[in-house]
Amino acid sequence: MKMLIKHGHVLDPETGLDAIKDILVEDGIITEIRDEIRMTVQSVIDADGALVMPGFIDTHVHLRDPGLTYKEDLTTGTNAAAAGGFTTICAMPNVKPVMDTGDKIAAFYERCKEEAVVNVIQFGAMTMGQEGEVLADLEGMAKAGCVGFSEDGKSVMDPGLCREAFAKAAELGIGIYDHCEDKNLVNGGVVNQEGAARRLGLPGISNEVEDSIARRDVEIAAATGARLHLCHCSTAGSVDIVRDAKERGLPVTAEVCPHHFTLTVDDIKEDDALFKMNPPLRTIKDVNALKRGLKEGIIDVIATDHAPHSADEKDQSMLTAPFGITGLETCAALTNTELCEPGILTYMEMAEKLSFNPARILGIDKGRIQAGKAADIVIFDPNFEYTVRAENMKSKSKNSPFIGMKLRGRVLFTIVGGEIAYKAF
Repeated sequence: MKMLIKHGHVLDPETGLDAIKDILVEDGIITEIRDEIRMTVQSVIDADGALVMPGFIDTHVHLRDPGLTYKEDLTTGTNAAAAGGFTTICAMPNVKPVMDTGDKIAAFYERCKEEAVVNVIQFGAMTMGQEGEVLADLEGMAKAGCVGFSEDGKSVMDPGLCREAFAKAAELGIGIYDHCEDKNLVNGGVVNQEGAARRLGLPGISNEVEDSIARRDVEIAAATGARLHLCHCSTAGSVDIVRDAKERGLPVTAEVCPHHFTLTVDDIKEDDALFKMNPPLRTIKDVNALKRGLKEGIIDVIATDHAPHSADEKDQSMLTAPFGITGLETCAALTNTELCEPGILTYMEMAEKLSFNPARILGIDKGRIQAGKAADIVIFDPNFEYTVRAENMKSKSKNSPFIGMKLRGRVLFTIVGGEIAYKAF
């Protein structure tokens, strides 16, 4: 099977390639990148006027499968990923049952071969059942192909057990993907402490809830040699903590989600659970700090924290609704609209944050458009303007605060291993 991508603006962060090129794909592999390729092939894609980037890689997705498939499942979740330009996604372990043993990881990977339309990496829990009491089967999960451990949805509150998990992960060469939240400081909070909490009379969540655990876990990583990736950073304090860790030469990286660099707590006008996420929307000071962190390279990755929930679950007060919003299908357009068009990031840096850096952090051979590499490719039109509509979403759930918003940027094609996983028309 041969595919030819013609006249696209090719961006490869590793080599710095930034030019109009043709790309030849044969049997799932990129074999040639030249100014002009003339050849009879089975499939031709005209990418004139579009960006051709390495397929996006999301380090933070909740597939809800197994056990919570009324919200999302392996097929709908990976179709949503493909629609968003993602060719590889990392699934968080807080499903039912929790992904905490090698056998569970191995069984899930077998399902992925039949049910997933993009590459799926399953993360393993740090503790059994994510109960924070006993270390999970870290070695068994590593042998089953797990490349990341996370207690996402919560922090391991016992510092001794957390240190034990970090040390074992370092021994295995596996990264820690860290949800930073001191549950003792949450006190039933549902929105940011400043702003909406006071206006709407809802209990608030302070920045210290996140910052205190981020500080603690950076120090544990320094002591154990663990590779630490801070998930969904939302505060100016987190940016400072990551900056300091990098200046110290520690193997610490970080991600930010589009909702945290796009919206602020002031966008919450009423008690609307579509705006309830964890960590919560913060102040304009925090948003500006996150944008500076992205621009300066302190924040390495843009990830979605795609967290689908049913309409019934979200159709209630913030006090009782679950945390989380969907994000796979709006991520690229929000990045383009909020970061690239204003000149905060270049398109090369967009490809770096959404593809090359995640691959590097995960330690996988992805995130490149080069001869000899897998043909995981996204073709993206940065000029297409549209309004986000729930009925156009591939995800099973539609819990997004961006429905009705006008954005610029559309994924035209998502190609996984040389096969078209999504096309916009």
